Amino acid sequence: MSETVAPEAIQKLSRDLRKAAADIGVREARYFVSAYYDLQDYRIASANQQRKLLEGNEPSELITWLNGNLEILEKQIQAMLDKWSAHQHMGIWARAICGIGPVISSGLLANIDITRAPTVGHIWSFAGLNPTAKWEKGEKRPWNASLKRLCWLIGESFVKVSSNKNDVYGKVYLERKAYEVGNNESGKLAEQARERAAQKTRRAIDPELLELLKSGKLPPKALHERAKRYAVKLFLSDWHAEAYRHHYGKEPPLPYPIAILGHAHVRDPITRLKP
Repeated sequence: MSETVAPEAIQKLSRDLRKAAADIGVREARYFVSAYYDLQDYRIASANQQRKLLEGNEPSELITWLNGNLEILEKQIQAMLDKWSAHQHMGIWARAICGIGPVISSGLLANIDITRAPTVGHIWSFAGLNPTAKWEKGEKRPWNASLKRLCWLIGESFVKVSSNKNDVYGKVYLERKAYEVGNNESGKLAEQARERAAQKTRRAIDPELLELLKSGKLPPKALHERAKRYAVKLFLSDWHAEAYRHHYGKEPPLPYPIAILGHAHVRDPITRLKP
């Protein structure tokens, strides 16, 4: 078997560069967060290719070299964002949440400007979590793609840590999912399911899924995503409240359902938000 090529070509961050990472700007941080996830996606794809080559007994020294260097770059960017987020109030706050690490906390800091978000609803919309927002052909995308991706990753992270004794929002996900499953079984989501069926008939779709939707039931994956979105929206609501207090020195405005519609349960973990 050929000798493995050691991944030594990447220059690691010097002590001075690590120190300077604490003072990078928001635009730089946004770029590095995006670069981190792009590198991660590419490394995973490259690792899959390497596995296929090994299964076919083909030499893969160069791919091994590439994967090693990609992993080093990934860790170096993570170290940089670790330094940056640890020097900011909302970075420290977010990192104290089970499931939120330096890259995700940096992504939130880099993509959300509290001075442009008087209520959490502005963040939900900017993150693509407003269920009424539509992206029509020829129009500008009504949300930020990077923040939307980040929120999807946050939801996945909450699912993974839901069994951790220190977790909060993963438990919200589990509770909300049970609520969604109950509504689905009792027919409360039938109208939404049939609306999806009507949309799906316009293009190719799995016949079993279409039949399920027509019967008035949403598939398990849809319930999973609804519960995840709910947990993420609750997390963003708490993130906004803390950021607003820190920036303005006062309590944030009440959410629309409470301030305008008069809903009483400010902290109801099940009914206060739409998924």
